Amino acid sequence: MVTTTVPAAVLTALALAGQAGSLTPLEWGGGPLTVDALPQVVYTAHRGGALEVPENSMSGLMAAHARGTAQVLDVDTRILRDGTLVAMHDAKLDRTTHSRGPVRSLTRADWEQVRLRPDRGLHGQWRSERPPTVAEVLERFGGKVVLMLEAKDPQSLRTLAGMLKVRGLTRSVFVNSNRPSVARRAHGLGLNAQLWRSAKQMKGDHPERWASFVDVLDVDYKARDRDLVRAVRSGIPRVWAHTVNTPGQRDRVLRLGCNGVITDAPGLLARTPIKGVARAGAQPLSEG
Repeated sequence: MVTTTVPAAVLTALALAGQAGSLTPLEWGGGPLTVDALPQVVYTAHRGGALEVPENSMSGLMAAHARGTAQVLDVDTRILRDGTLVAMHDAKLDRTTHSRGPVRSLTRADWEQVRLRPDRGLHGQWRSERPPTVAEVLERFGGKVVLMLEAKDPQSLRTLAGMLKVRGLTRSVFVNSNRPSVARRAHGLGLNAQLWRSAKQMKGDHPERWASFVDVLDVDYKARDRDLVRAVRSGIPRVWAHTVNTPGQRDRVLRLGCNGVITDAPGLLARTPIKGVARAGAQPLSEG
């Protein structure tokens, strides 16, 4: 009789798979989880899932990760005056924190005093906490789940690349921008490049021109059918739609051939069956 010892990491992965169902990707072997482990249809928790948790907060990201309803966690990044990278969407503190003024004016020491102001409309009880630095996000989640980091300040790109390389996370993180030139730079730095585009931009886009350096094309679900179909047929391997917050919006973009959604409500979408899509990620049904 041959006895096989199953590594603890594998047992943990199997347990997680049982808890979260087919939504949790598995990657066998050692090392960090990478983008190659992502399933056919991907759910990304936008800012951690901003209709369900406080956006860009450590507690919100931890809750989103623990729930297992998204395979990718999205975090916005900004750069402080001293070069520190932090998790924050807006250029100013006013909307999401108890402080005011531009993020860029702060130092790391100043950042220690910033406290988030959770949206009162969120379900549950959320404490006021300091928004994390990008280093803290990487230390907590790097290699445990795929991350999407949007470089709101393109000048931070080289610093961000260095942080990912030193941690061995270049295959575990997508770096997002609205600018094709920034996506090209990210690709040139050895990163997974993501490019997001608005519905207005998509009307004049030629996404096939970006296929050599874009790993994820992040499209606006409000775009016309023909523009979404053109994106799907561009040769870019992953086309994910944002910001998709209802099952109907999700089902439409999947029918048109997208293979992922970026959502503020990953819990809602994960528990609502997909309708009218024969095979997720299939060729688009219509050019509408």
